[in-house]
Amino acid sequence: MHNHSITALILTYNEEKHIARCINSLKEYCKEIFIIDSFSGDDTIKIANKLGAKVYQHTFENQARQFNWAINNCPITSDWIWRVDADEYIEPLLAEKVVTCLQNIAPDVNGIYVNKKIVFMGRPLLHGGWYPAQQIKIIRKRYGASEDKWMDEHLIIFSGTTISIDGDQTDENLNDLSWWTQKHNNYSGREAINMLLMEYGIGSRDKEVRPKFLGTGAERKRWLKMKYIKAPLFLRPFINFFIQYILKAGFLDGKQGFIWHFLQGFWYRFLVDAKIYEIKKQFDFDNGRIEQYLIENYLNK
Repeated sequence: MHNHSITALILTYNEEKHIARCINSLKEYCKEIFIIDSFSGDDTIKIANKLGAKVYQHTFENQARQFNWAINNCPITSDWIWRVDADEYIEPLLAEKVVTCLQNIAPDVNGIYVNKKIVFMGRPLLHGGWYPAQQIKIIRKRYGASEDKWMDEHLIIFSGTTISIDGDQTDENLNDLSWWTQKHNNYSGREAINMLLMEYGIGSRDKEVRPKFLGTGAERKRWLKMKYIKAPLFLRPFINFFIQYILKAGFLDGKQGFIWHFLQGFWYRFLVDAKIYEIKKQFDFDNGRIEQYLIENYLNK
């Protein structure tokens, strides 16, 4: 007999501003909620426990490995796993559609796409190619995981098919811009490594999203990223900003849209390129030494 219940997995680190909102959006629809915490120093764990979530702590390496640790070590009793970031919340309409869908879901379906919606400085970003960004967020237990990447990881399924449900999983971080820029400074180091691993073709591609222009949203995004990686260093952030803000009409999202596209679409991408340049310069642009460094320090570490 099939178990159509859902377990939510939420990765946390100092998320006291968000965790109650996140849990409250899920608890009516999920059988159990697991928090995988990276040793927060604030009240994240206290709030989660008070709301009935089950809390586990595990040392953080990256998002992908933290999630995969959770699906392999938490005592999950549901057939379905819903990955939710702590600063996200589930719109009720989406949650209701998911619960209804699971009651009659085909046995070969092992993954479910939903819409990711970003709200930035109080405004939904509906242009610039950011919405609707369909991602697999729900997987059947034992039939999926996160691809092992340092950044920009996606959930994948090992076999079977996927379906899409039209509803929003909303990402709305409540921290200020100082926090946002510091976070993305930290992200840029991991993204630089991720892009170098992709540039040099290092690592297994068996359990990764395949780049495909006419594929799913994630496959198309990965195809575009492979093209982006081949573009000239430092020129590509300008191209990225022009495409998202001008060609894809990001300007229609007002001042918040301009701030987002300048910071995320240009500044962040430029910072990633600067860190890639720094690493390459450290090894005198010797491809052999760069590859050796990446393999020794980041492959399967």
